[in-house]
Parts: sequence; structure tokens; C-alpha cells
Amino acid sequence: MRQHQVDVAIIGSGTAGMSAYRAALAHTRDVLAIEGGPYGTTCARVGCMPSKLLIAAAEAAHAVAEAGRFGVRVDAPPRIDGAAVMARVRGERDRFVGFVTEAVHSWAPEHRLQGWARFTAPQTLEVSGHDGELHRVQAARIVIATGSEPHVETAWSSALGDRLIRNDELFDWQTLPKAVLVLGTGVIALELAQALHRLGVRVRVLGRSQRVGPLTDPALQALARELFSSELALSLNQAAPKLRREGDEVLLELDGHIERFDFALAAAGRRPRLAGLGLEHSGLPLQADGRLPFDRHTGQVGDTPVFIAGDAGGERELLHEAADEGRIAGDNAGRWPDVRVRPRRAPLAVVFSDPQMAIAGRSHAELLAAGAPFLAGQVSFADQGRSRVMAVNQGALHVYAEAGSGRLLGAEMLGPRAEHLAHLLAWSVQRGDTVQQMLDSPFYHPVIEEGLRTALRMLQRDLRMAPPAVEHCLDCGSGA
Repeated sequence: MRQHQVDVAIIGSGTAGMSAYRAALAHTRDVLAIEGGPYGTTCARVGCMPSKLLIAAAEAAHAVAEAGRFGVRVDAPPRIDGAAVMARVRGERDRFVGFVTEAVHSWAPEHRLQGWARFTAPQTLEVSGHDGELHRVQAARIVIATGSEPHVETAWSSALGDRLIRNDELFDWQTLPKAVLVLGTGVIALELAQALHRLGVRVRVLGRSQRVGPLTDPALQALARELFSSELALSLNQAAPKLRREGDEVLLELDGHIERFDFALAAAGRRPRLAGLGLEHSGLPLQADGRLPFDRHTGQVGDTPVFIAGDAGGERELLHEAADEGRIAGDNAGRWPDVRVRPRRAPLAVVFSDPQMAIAGRSHAELLAAGAPFLAGQVSFADQGRSRVMAVNQGALHVYAEAGSGRLLGAEMLGPRAEHLAHLLAWSVQRGDTVQQMLDSPFYHPVIEEGLRTALRMLQRDLRMAPPAVEHCLDCGSGA
């Protein structure tokens, strides 16, 4: 057994792990990054980029199909070349993965170890190396950055075998299938279901509850259900779907009818990849659900010299959050015991569906849970000028401000170009802008952002009419 004694060991070399490595390296050269799987971040290999490649193809096909609305006549419906679509997805995905792999291989060889790590004692790891050797790593500090994995119900796996696929397996298809059953109505499920549908694949989407996408504002949730069910075969409140396999087909029994599919896609969310880490031997505090409690401003688990970052923490499974958490955890692991509290950016999340969904700052549900008084301004995109010109006039925007101060707290949006508008809103939240300060900013004509101005004007009117509010501390949840 090979022995290693290091200042900092980092388990995982994805987005969070790479950020942690660079941050720790600023304090010590004695760093070891351990990776069990192939190099390449979740985003590059199976997440953000491959799905957006598929969505881009779907958007191109949809634009052709909808051209008639503008008086542009297309002689025949677009022909989808499934093999060509998937060839581009795989080719571009491999290109992105190559950039990540190249970056990792530029690290010093003594800083890299490929193999599966597990705790055998506090601060002690055993690694089954890809080189066939067994390694023991004793680390003064450890960063856990193992990422996440798709959640798959055991019943689905038992019933469907290899006809049940995860989203990471979808991107290895050589061509597009004829029919896919999508299990889930979250971000990944909606993005992939709509893209496959627009590329000519027959799709049905099953959801456990009434919830569609991440929006928490009840009015926007209702609108999301209405809009997505108008395009997709959407079956909600299906907590225990009747699934079975027959040959190479997946059979769904729904409302007394049988529907057949080539595959079922498990897209019911992701969970931290912590199984097999031997956390029971780590001496770390564990929550009832098996997760590790940690401080999001330091990355530290309890008062131990162990830190956690990225999807492994299970808080906000987004690339930019993983990069920030990796930097914070790696910096504190490198400078231990001088652990420093770091500020976090305003929350920002985007769903690349059509219409897009976004949450900037605090969500409606988070504001209700905080118990502080807030007011909402609204605008519908149904008659918004630029949206109607482009025939993307669907959805609505809700913006939330603190009663009394008028400070923007957050926003939820279902509508066109949400990815761009959400950035402006998140920046305003982070700066602490008031509604009046936002209204004092320029708004060009004609642009979708004029819809934001409409919502802000409504919000400012209500703020002026509202009675004085008791000041609250939204970060501590109590009166100030």
C-alpha cells in the first residue's frame, strides 16, 4: 500500500474540486486531488453544455416550424436528422470535456491521483487507484467535492432495466429514438422533454405532484402548468406510475390505457454523491438524510478540518455556485485553522425551457419563510410590445421588494429571454438597489426589459401606498 501524507486532500475534480485545488494551492504546495471517475466536470460531460446543445438543435427546428407565423412560408416541415443532431451533441460535448481534461493534466503529476476514495478513519482516506494499487492518504485537511448523481427510484430500475436511462446516458445516443417517457418535472426533465419533443420525439412527462419547474410563486406555477401542458403531454400527480418492460419497450399504464416508449428517462432530480465515501468512519456529524451539515460562508463541516463544496453539499446545484463554494472551501482548507467567512453572491437560477424560467435573489417561498413584509409587482408578457413582435409573448414576471425600504429582494420569471433579464435582477439584488433606483436606470425601446419597468412601476406605486412597516432582518429572520 502506497502512503501519502498531505496538507490538503480534495475528493473530486469537477467544477468545485478544480476551484478548491486552485484556492488551496495559494497556501500550500502539498495538495492532492483525488478523482474516481473520468476527468471532466458534470457541466461539460453530462449537464449544462450537452443539454444546451440538444436545446439549440430543438430551437432551430422550432424556428423553422413556426416561421409561418411571420408570413415566411416553408414548403415542407423540417426533417430532423437524428444521427446528425446527436453527432454534433457528442462532438461538442467531447470538445468541452477536452478543455477540462487538459486543465487537470496541466497540474503537477504528484498533485493528481485517480481512484475511488473512502474514509477509514478521521483524516484518513483509502484510495483504490486506477493504477491497480491501494493508497492510504493521511490529510491534515480534506475538501469533499464529489458532486451529485441523478436520483433513480429502485422500483423503476427493477422494472425497466437498461430501458431506464439517466440524463448522462442520453447524450451518448447515436440517433434520436421515436418515443421517450420522462420521469420528473424539474429543470432537467423540462429542458430535455421539450427539446426531444421539438426534435420529433414523442414524449410524455410524468410528475409526482402538481409542481412544474422550480418557480415557487403560486400564480407563476399555475401559469407554468398551463403553458407547458399546452405543448407537452404532461401527466401530474403520478406518485406511483405503473411501469413495466416488454421486450425492448417501456410500457406505461395511465388512465386505463397503455402507452409504449423506447426509453424511460429518469430526470427526477439529483442527490449528493456521498454513498461509498465511508462517512461513518470519518468522525463527521451526519444529518438524518445522510448529508453533511456545513457553513455556506466557510464550507466547513462543524468545527472539523473538513470542508464541502459544490453539489456534494446539496444546497444549490449550479455551476457558478459550485465554483464559488470550491474557492471558499479550498481557500479555508489551505489556510486552516484561519477559517474566514466569505460573502456569497445573490442567488440566480435559469431554466432553458421555452418560455424560460428564472429566479433571481430570494424566491417567493423563501421570502414567505423569512416572515418579513414584502410587496410584489407584476407584468404579463402576453401584450408586452417586443415580446409580441417576436411572437414569444407568453409568461409573466413578478418582482419582490421590502416593504418600507423599497429594496429589491428577488424575482421570479416565466417568459422570453429570462436568462438575460434574470442577470440584471440578480445584480440589482446584490447591489441592494431600491425600486426607485432601478426605475431611474435607462430602459431602451422597444425591448423586453420594458416589461420589467412596468412591473417596477406597479411595485413602486404599492410601496408608496403601503403603511410603514416594522423593519426586519431578512438574514436573521427576526425584527431589528
